[in-house]
Amino acid sequence: MHKLRVYIDTSVIGGCFDPEFKLDSIALFEKIKQGKMIAVISELTIQELEPAPEHVKNVLEQIPDEFLEQIALPVEAKSLAQAYISSGAVPDHSEVDALHIATATIHNVDVLVSWNFKHIVNIRRIHAYNGVNVKEGYRLLDIHSPKEVLYGEEI
Repeated sequence: MHKLRVYIDTSVIGGCFDPEFKLDSIALFEKIKQGKMIAVISELTIQELEPAPEHVKNVLEQIPDEFLEQIALPVEAKSLAQAYISSGAVPDHSEVDALHIATATIHNVDVLVSWNFKHIVNIRRIHAYNGVNVKEGYRLLDIHSPKEVLYGEEI
């Protein structure tokens, strides 16, 4: 059976220590540690975690290697991110968010999870990102909160 490849952005890792997001973030990482999903982490996520406290960085260290896929920031991610910005899918100052979307798209993950409802997990923005993806020859990208990915996981 295919294991879901879940691109994890930084908000989900930090969410393990946020009262509002803690339960679902931790539950998602538990599913990953059990081997029910594969966590996909980009070098962009690793860079964003560099200034984070050690206990936040340790979240990823608890995932067994066989359930953690580290991916590079593809060369073409910058131009795809710029296409998102040019189309109005995301504002100029949110280039990092656009790079996360582009990286997940190019690496064909099954779903990107985030707690960023302003610039990522937002139905209007998801439609705009996917409009650009189709125009640029990429497939549609599923984008959800960890809560949405957890529910129905038993199927």
